[in-house]
Amino acid sequence: MPQPLPMGPSSVMDVTYPDNQVALSSPVMGTLSDTQAPGRKRVFQEDIIEKTVERREKRMIKNRESAARSRARKQAYTNELENKVSRLEEENERLRKRKRTWSKSYFSVVKFDFNRELIFNSGATCFPANQWALIGECLSDVKCTKVINLIIILLRTCLLMLKMGSKTMIKWSKQITSAQVVQLIKTERDIQKTMVIFDSATAEYANGFRHDHQTFSLMISRLISANHFRSAEELLCRMKEEKCNITEDIFLSIFRAYGRVHKPLDAVRVFHKMKDYQCDPSQKSYITVFAILVGENQLNLALRFYRNMREMGIPPSVTSLNVLIKALCKNSGTMDAALWIFREMPNRGCPPDSYTYGTLINGLCRLGKIGEAKELFKEMEAKACSPTVVTYTSLIRGLCQSKYLDSSINLLEEMASKGIEPNVFTYSSIMDGLCKGGCSSQALELLDMMVSRRHLPNMITYSTLIHGLCKEGKLQEAVEILDRMKLQGLRPDAGLYGKIISGFCDICKFHEAANFLDEMVLGGISPNRLTWSLHVRIHNIVVQGLCTEHPNRAFQLYLSMRTRGISIDAKTFDSLVNYFCKKGDQHKAAHLVDEMVLDGCIPDEVTWNAVVSGFWDRRKVQEAAELVQVELIAESSVEHGKMGPGKQILQVLEKDASLYLPPRMALEIQQDIHVLVGQVLCIFLV
Repeated sequence: MPQPLPMGPSSVMDVTYPDNQVALSSPVMGTLSDTQAPGRKRVFQEDIIEKTVERREKRMIKNRESAARSRARKQAYTNELENKVSRLEEENERLRKRKRTWSKSYFSVVKFDFNRELIFNSGATCFPANQWALIGECLSDVKCTKVINLIIILLRTCLLMLKMGSKTMIKWSKQITSAQVVQLIKTERDIQKTMVIFDSATAEYANGFRHDHQTFSLMISRLISANHFRSAEELLCRMKEEKCNITEDIFLSIFRAYGRVHKPLDAVRVFHKMKDYQCDPSQKSYITVFAILVGENQLNLALRFYRNMREMGIPPSVTSLNVLIKALCKNSGTMDAALWIFREMPNRGCPPDSYTYGTLINGLCRLGKIGEAKELFKEMEAKACSPTVVTYTSLIRGLCQSKYLDSSINLLEEMASKGIEPNVFTYSSIMDGLCKGGCSSQALELLDMMVSRRHLPNMITYSTLIHGLCKEGKLQEAVEILDRMKLQGLRPDAGLYGKIISGFCDICKFHEAANFLDEMVLGGISPNRLTWSLHVRIHNIVVQGLCTEHPNRAFQLYLSMRTRGISIDAKTFDSLVNYFCKKGDQHKAAHLVDEMVLDGCIPDEVTWNAVVSGFWDRRKVQEAAELVQVELIAESSVEHGKMGPGKQILQVLEKDASLYLPPRMALEIQQDIHVLVGQVLCIFLV
């Protein structure tokens, strides 16, 4: 009899057997006999111990990594739930306080006069006396729900009457002045309440207070600041009806507001209506609308507007010519015209200023004419026209785009020597040039210098650095910059995540790429129409990469992609189908093929062979035949009597049937398959 197996970790090696008995050990060890030499057996045992320990260590490392990932996902999900619970608890507590405050102090806000009216502390609204009598019957029991329901109904009636304009909620003094109205409008932050205050000032007393230019202009300014343009224009009509003086400043504020929200055509429309309000546009109005059109790249309309301005007798000025030069610098074909106007400005009595030089230098640098930009910069200094930080930044950006990094750094030092402080855009331009030139380390040093001078980086700065670091393969530094960006309070967009994820995919670290995809989803960051195609591509690449080492994670990401509406390409389907076929899960593989066909992806020959061979290995002949039928129907055409991959699969089926099944059953199945092929051919021929 063999000795009992010990329970220690090395029990495989401690088993002993009689001399004439063969030892049947684990599959790793194989079959050993006592006829072997003791030395050779000891060598085999030592090799097996090393392999066992090595496999155990690898398994422990994988278990630790898997546990760490699970803990991280669980912690993130727990934190999200805790935040939601805390927000709900705060909201619940706030509602409870509001309910207690309302129940305690509601009747102190409302004073009842059952014979005449309901008087609010902030105003007055009349109601019939029979309603107050009904409330008075219930006041003996304050907790009575009937009272609360009646009060709610009356409050709704009060709001309805306010909309109809019966009485107001503001208790005004008998003598209302413009200063009081202005003070109240400036104090109130809510635009709706501000409008109520404005309307109630004239509705309180008939033939009493009337709004003047000061109150109208302030109210229009508040409305356009809140993007309530229709209400602002209605107030213009009201000013006209009340014969109030409408000045050009009101129209200028409306023009600038429309330009702020990128609506230049509305600015032109209001400009053409100025004469209807007995307000003639001056040079300032023309230049303001002209600048808005140029800023919104409405160049053809802007040039027509400028010609109209000259036809109306508006003389040229430095400001108008600067705007015209800016419009001409936006197109390479009109750059020469911009330079000609620049040379003619002194002859027209309009000497160029620093803004004129800066606009031309920016246009020349954007077109790649760095030599002409440098000459213009020297001419600017020779004519005692001091360059500004905008001028330096434009030239530095052009030098960096043309890969003159040394010259751009020299200009930065020149700015410091002249006492001109660089701004964020100056530093970002140099960092962009360094990153594109493969000098991301120097860009990081420049970032530290920028922060030491109390200039906070913006989204452009961080995006430039992350793109450069990922391009050079310095993903660890890129991740640190991303974390630094989050600590500053800036929220990374989908484009930045896409750059880092693409970097990890380039070095085949698909697991880390999947972690950043999960982080992006948990953070509620979604790609826009510009970055959508990039994220579709990297999602598919990550799934395909995970199929080799982390197939379960790949399938989870695949399900997440389908949930979020991210399209899946054929290679991703092929990778998942091959994995499940190797695993032996044929039903899931077939389900993936169904989804693949529904998504418009045509399975190739390798995919069909993998699925059908998997079914035949499990002797599921009927399902294999059905898949062949589907594949044959999906064939686009029958050329020269060939069925393409379908015919090859039929040959595999016939061969496998003869191998796996009894001869008689194999013959029957082959006949059924040929009948099925004949039916499909009839379908195609018809």
